[in-house]
Amino acid sequence: MVDQENCVRVTRLARKRAAEEMAEQQPPRAAKKRVALGELTNSSNAPATRDRNLEPTKPKCRGKKKGKKAEATTTANEIYEESEDPQMCASYASDIYKYLHCMEMEVKRRPLPDYIEKVQKDVNSNMRGILVDWLVEVAEEYKLLSDTLYLSISYIDRFLSANVLNRQKLQLLGVSSMLVASKYEEINPPHVDDFCYITDNTYTKKEVVKMEADILNYLKFEVGSPTVKSFLRKITRIAQEDYKTPNLELEFLGYYLAELSLLDYSCVKFLPSLVAASVVFLSRFTIRPKLHPWSSTLQNFSGYKPADLKDCVLIVHALQLSKRGGSLAGVREKYKQHKFKCVSTLSCPPEVPHSFFEDVKESLLEISS
Repeated sequence: MVDQENCVRVTRLARKRAAEEMAEQQPPRAAKKRVALGELTNSSNAPATRDRNLEPTKPKCRGKKKGKKAEATTTANEIYEESEDPQMCASYASDIYKYLHCMEMEVKRRPLPDYIEKVQKDVNSNMRGILVDWLVEVAEEYKLLSDTLYLSISYIDRFLSANVLNRQKLQLLGVSSMLVASKYEEINPPHVDDFCYITDNTYTKKEVVKMEADILNYLKFEVGSPTVKSFLRKITRIAQEDYKTPNLELEFLGYYLAELSLLDYSCVKFLPSLVAASVVFLSRFTIRPKLHPWSSTLQNFSGYKPADLKDCVLIVHALQLSKRGGSLAGVREKYKQHKFKCVSTLSCPPEVPHSFFEDVKESLLEISS
């Protein structure tokens, strides 16, 4: 037994020495560098010899070169494919739009177009406009997303479509709606105390929480819903088909006009997708008043002809010219800022030509000056 144990020890010792000799012959390994999260790349399938300092090359666009004749036949998918923004979801952008369009038409997501006349007894359209304009300022104060603002107004209109409210509770409905929307959209939503403070403590924390519960119960906790902003993101990309580079002025002007539409009770009757299409129509008209603001590509993607947009365009145009809601300054002041390219100060022709509401032809029309 002793000899056998000695043999095992000798064998193990010999293996250990052989392993040490082989390790001495191999070059030492370089210490592994710790990489910051921002430097990490998705290189799990990359070859081992690849230089990690090299930036990945941008994929080449397969889109065809567009000439003057090809402009009218460009499809929405081709325009999205040319975008390098992965959030534009090039492969199924049109499918997403169709899905949102079907969702926005569901009865449970739509306010009554005439709820102030049929349901409310102590609230009028002027009070609603003042509330919305104030909520724009609240959203600015707490740096909330515009999606939060749009959802808040949606909750207000839907709640007022079925619940009679005293005018003293209208501001409470506004802050409670924004509280619900903030919890749904924001990473760090304001606290209940913040919304009490912004009302100069007109309402207690208990009252805000109670109204929040009433809103959620009425919505049956289905707080997600497509808004004007949901459609505006996608239509704006199509609207820039004839621009060589993204036009921020056009984009911000669309956001400005869309928020103006929130102020007017007359816009409640329109679907969010129609309002989005209308503000894009008016934005293009404001920047290039001599060109037809609609195109066959926009018509095919949105599903709206110029004639479908006429009523909404004229209302928003009147808001833009301050013929409607001129006393409501929150949205106008917001978009006077340089970060929004001062789009609220842009001048717009006093009238939209009737010919622009006729059927779109194959090419953009230019009116002779």
